[in-house]
Amino acid sequence: MTHRRYTPMSLTLYMHPLASYCHKVLVALYENGTPFRPHLVDLANAEARDAFYKRWPIGRFPLLHDDARDQQIPESSIIIEYLAQHYPGPVVLIPADADAAREVRLQDRFIDIYVHDQVQKIITDRLRPSDQHDRYGVAQARDRLHVSLGILEKRMGHHAWAAGDSFSMADCAAAPALFYGNLLIPLEEEYPHTAAYLLRLMQRPSFDRVLREAEPYMHMVPKEPAAA
Repeated sequence: MTHRRYTPMSLTLYMHPLASYCHKVLVALYENGTPFRPHLVDLANAEARDAFYKRWPIGRFPLLHDDARDQQIPESSIIIEYLAQHYPGPVVLIPADADAAREVRLQDRFIDIYVHDQVQKIITDRLRPSDQHDRYGVAQARDRLHVSLGILEKRMGHHAWAAGDSFSMADCAAAPALFYGNLLIPLEEEYPHTAAYLLRLMQRPSFDRVLREAEPYMHMVPKEPAAA
């Protein structure tokens, strides 16, 4: 593994304090105390939005830029992989063992695709005009979310962390996914093992810091629309 050899503030993270995939990367950065500059992008500001889209036309958070290596890295899992390779720290988020690493990546993808993305689908639909809600898509997302939480519930009945006994990249993914998911489906009522897991994640200093930093913005999270 490459040793950390670049300038300590060469990393800039383009982000929004409420963006759940940004939270995933922030947890990884805070776990290892990796120095970086947060660059908050206000997409409601036309100038800031245009500058961000010029840098990354896809326009999705998070985006990491490494000045020292002249590298721009999108996508949360890839960013964490990049940090593990070029800026490793004391907390090993991706094991060296190939089988263990594959299990971490599997759980990371499962959580992102079948939990995280479903939660985002439901919450972001609330931002749409009332006549443009995707009720069918939201219903599908809720159904898939319940199925996925059921699978995770069985797993967390036997494991302390998402990929086994050690905190990993998969837990970086689970922290924001379950935090926001709990706003939609109170986990304690149906998924007690997963609820206990979320509590462990929230007690982790890295994620606790993420939530404290996001708190001033939490009022902006869209609420359930009023029934027609």
